[in-house]
Amino acid sequence: MNTEQIKALNDAHVINTYGARKMAIVRGEGARLWDADGREYLDFFAGIAVCNLGHCHPKVTEAICRQAATLVHVSNLYYIEPQVRLADLLSRHSFAERWFFCNGGAEANEAAIKIARRFWAEQGTPRPGVVTALHSFHGRTLATITATGQPKYQKGFEPLLPGVTYVPYDDLAALEAALTPEVGLVLLEPIQGEGGVRVPAPGYLRGVRELCGKTGALLAFDEVQTGLGRTGTLFAYEHDGVTPDIMTLAKGLGNGVPIGAMGCTERVSAGFAPGSHAATFGGNPLSSAAAVATMEVLTEPGFVEAAAAKGERLFGALRALAAKHPKIVEVRGRGLMAGIECAEAVTPAISALLDAGIICGPAGPNVIRFLPPLIVSEGDIDHAVSTLDRVLGELGW
Repeated sequence: MNTEQIKALNDAHVINTYGARKMAIVRGEGARLWDADGREYLDFFAGIAVCNLGHCHPKVTEAICRQAATLVHVSNLYYIEPQVRLADLLSRHSFAERWFFCNGGAEANEAAIKIARRFWAEQGTPRPGVVTALHSFHGRTLATITATGQPKYQKGFEPLLPGVTYVPYDDLAALEAALTPEVGLVLLEPIQGEGGVRVPAPGYLRGVRELCGKTGALLAFDEVQTGLGRTGTLFAYEHDGVTPDIMTLAKGLGNGVPIGAMGCTERVSAGFAPGSHAATFGGNPLSSAAAVATMEVLTEPGFVEAAAAKGERLFGALRALAAKHPKIVEVRGRGLMAGIECAEAVTPAISALLDAGIICGPAGPNVIRFLPPLIVSEGDIDHAVSTLDRVLGELGW
């Protein structure tokens, strides 16, 4: 089918929650995508930080095909070999000792909220309060849009989950004031993604850890977007030398195959007992096999370090652009997670980049977000930045 045929079927049968779109993507390889009309694009969005290894990575593709020919699904009433291999890999490369598997980031954050509540209930001292940050994003379930500190995602879905308090991001004094005895969980992104690619000041996450230590509140890091090599380390919390009690993953974990995970310490894992939580498809053979292959590539010696070096090249080029274009307010981010804040709404720039063959996306109304796959080449980085330079010039920015 061509783009118009695909669009016609979409308009006839699919609920419109995503608005109008320009093209239908039908094929991908590495950092390249092709639409239904044969046009090629350089992907600097990676499915919103999902395809961290690029499209159709050969090792992941081979693992998916092998598993699909063996066993696609079996319920969690049985042990699942790829799932336990994945849990072992994640544990060996992170602080977490126990894992719960689900289908995506919202479910992983839902599990984090639930295990914290259950943990304190099991202690006999219920602490149902949750503190999150303004401008955060944690998912689209009722609990996770409540945890999301952006009213635009909550509109029309009230009443929300009780007991959630929002504080300004990167503000330790505000967090300290919010940590009442009823608060059992602090849920934060190490770098805010949807909220504008906001990196906290040095020492902020360490200060959060210390405040949680004083009150006993559990600390959860939402690494759905920042995890799995995106920021130049395997997990973003490593930059600050801070260990949370809980971490959530999804997006890049299966390199495109839906899977989410909530990892925690042995102590916190006591919050979930048999029957307390479940996910029918969570950690099934197919998704787990894809995630194992993804993790094996990510943890190859030098892989994440090479991605970090590409990130330095990207940020160096973007900061040079900022010195040239007066309407670039700030370039921020880490690794291969970049936000270019502009003095104008960025929709025209993102549209012009797409017309020029570069796929990227927004992070709020004034921020262009670049999330290229970690396998992106230096030449592709240079091409994307030079195209952005030309587009900004044409817009008079």
